[in-house]
Amino acid sequence: MAHDPKLLQPVLASAAPPDVDVTFRPMFGGLFAYADGKPFASLSDVGLALKFVGCGYDSMLAQPGAAPLRYEQDQPASKSYIVVPEPVLSEPDQLRSWVIRSISGLPVKRARKRA
Repeated sequence: MAHDPKLLQPVLASAAPPDVDVTFRPMFGGLFAYADGKPFASLSDVGLALKFVGCGYDSMLAQPGAAPLRYEQDQPASKSYIVVPEPVLSEPDQLRSWVIRSISGLPVKRARKRA
């Protein structure tokens, strides 16, 4: 099923924790979402894909209906972005859980040392 990134944007925005600043930028014909300035989601005609790292990627990929992001069938599968299963998109609590897991796995911004 083809998705409209602009329709996915409010779905993702409402699932984000209120203490996280989520912004969106156009990218590759869709949108990219940033949590406190760090990229964490791709919104495209493929669907909503969230970034997961390490063992978080494997455990989320094991969820029913989850799939690695591929913008085109002949492209290699992403090793960090997972397309959220359709049923999760219509369940705000489940989607929030996915979003929180994705955001919590993002690298922490290091404080710069002053000379």
